[in-house]
Amino acid sequence: MNPARPVVDLGASRRIHIVGVGGAGMSAIATVLVEMGHRVSGSDAVASSTLDGLGAIGVDAALGHYPANLAEDVDFVAVSTAIASDNPEVAEARRRGVPVLRRAELLAAICAERETIAVSGTHGKTTTSSLLAEVLRGLGRDVGYLVGAKIASLGGAAAWGSDALFVVEADESDGSAFELPRHAAVLTNVEPDHLEHHGDFRALVGSFADFIDSTPGPVVLCVDDPLLAGWARPDRWTYGSTDRARVVVADVAPEPLGISWEVRIDGEALGRARLARPGVHNALNATAAIAMAAAMGEDPVAAIEAVSAHRGVARRFEPRGRARGVTFVDDYAHLPTEVAAALAAAAGGGWKRVVAVFQPHRYSRTEALGAEFADSFDDADVLVVTDVYSAGEPPRPGVSGHSVLDPVLSAHPGRRAHHVANLDELEELLDGLLRPGDLCLTLGAGDLTTMPTRLVGRWGGT
Repeated sequence: MNPARPVVDLGASRRIHIVGVGGAGMSAIATVLVEMGHRVSGSDAVASSTLDGLGAIGVDAALGHYPANLAEDVDFVAVSTAIASDNPEVAEARRRGVPVLRRAELLAAICAERETIAVSGTHGKTTTSSLLAEVLRGLGRDVGYLVGAKIASLGGAAAWGSDALFVVEADESDGSAFELPRHAAVLTNVEPDHLEHHGDFRALVGSFADFIDSTPGPVVLCVDDPLLAGWARPDRWTYGSTDRARVVVADVAPEPLGISWEVRIDGEALGRARLARPGVHNALNATAAIAMAAAMGEDPVAAIEAVSAHRGVARRFEPRGRARGVTFVDDYAHLPTEVAAALAAAAGGGWKRVVAVFQPHRYSRTEALGAEFADSFDDADVLVVTDVYSAGEPPRPGVSGHSVLDPVLSAHPGRRAHHVANLDELEELLDGLLRPGDLCLTLGAGDLTTMPTRLVGRWGGT
């Protein structure tokens, strides 16, 4: 059954303090809470433009973690997953007897106040949830949303809106997706990831199955995923690139920085959609949004038109400028299938060469999945692999960029490939490697995202 009502009731005005408020997820939650009418304070260890922006909307955002940051009348404290249990503000809350909530519990309390549509899956959920929010708003519904990246056309990653619907990106990495009260759900795919939290793939699959089975309203599944194809039922909406889906992606036409396709529902061609992001995987994500809109009773033809107005989200095949005749694009892809999909999208763009630069993310993930990248870079003309971005994890013996590069070279001995230890070495290498007509595609969830800006700025590009 759907998760029980959260331990915190946000139906009345509350005084809430968020520890780690400068992070992407918690700052988005703070934004929504302010728009709901709550009084919000918070703190972060690092100064940032995000803290400044929160201050501008009424959040009392402090730099540094100190017991004095907690107001006398605070109702509860919320913490991100990055906050240690001995944090001074957490310790002060417990000394006073103030409840301390996990991010998942606070997000669940927000979702309980609306008719929530939860978008989950191993990958594609940020793009799909942002597309769904944008489509529903394009159809005239002032839906709320909370997603993992800024939506260009909507100006942010979160808003409360005035509609009964709320679109949320449901993150399975820490199990929080499975705790969310929800009316409807989209599931894009299920693959092994975050097994350090879930234990093994079987447990993860079981959690996703329960997530779908306990959703009371419309369910939308991608049947291109063999596992999800087995979960299809007559009362569930399905989408995919074959006729076994109810909503079909057909007649795909790649473009350098985009894609178009025909949308068919129940065998009827309803029109062509276009997206300013290339790749069949992005067409599928957009079609998931169309399918959910239709499942919620909206006009699918109007939804197709709304998809075509989408301008993208940060770090999802995001153009980052041109310099010396080189085009720079950045993508968050950090799993084997995500990387392969991004490069397949790039391959249709008519570039002289596709230079893929990959930064492995987390030692645990690289150790578990390194060998699975062997064929992920087949659509790259040149590959550069950096060492691992730790994301706060301690190093593991024998785990490095070579954990990805060596399987690639073993499977494809003739591939042109390079290894660099850090971003300074990478900048020097790319300075001599890149040529006019190249696409330089940076791939990863870490600080590699800064490289296009560094090179475009230094080379005098735009």
